Amino acid sequence: MSVFTSLPVWVQTAGLLVLSNVFMTFAWYGHLKNLSHKPWLYAALISWGIALFEYLLQVPANRIGATELSIAQLKIMQEVITLAVFVPFAVFYMQQPIKLDYLWAGFCLMGAVYFIFRSA
Repeated sequence: MSVFTSLPVWVQTAGLLVLSNVFMTFAWYGHLKNLSHKPWLYAALISWGIALFEYLLQVPANRIGATELSIAQLKIMQEVITLAVFVPFAVFYMQQPIKLDYLWAGFCLMGAVYFIFRSA
């Protein structure tokens, strides 16, 4: 048994979703910084290639997670992780100003986490 499979399902799922979201965020937004001078088709093809790695992590994450979590719980977990990956990406990589709105969005998502997991 590998170390990964001995971890709780939610930890395996969250870990894979974090890695998946790193690829997703670069696929969706990285081209705005790195390929803005190239035709959109070129950026789309590069992004599509990056997105392949997202799916290679996201699909197993959801399959593993679905063994113990509901689809709604998987979706809320995904959204929380998306924001947790996106904010540092936007601030540090894309050089966007940090906004208090990120905090408020995080609080809203924490409410969603509470309601979706409270009956678990």
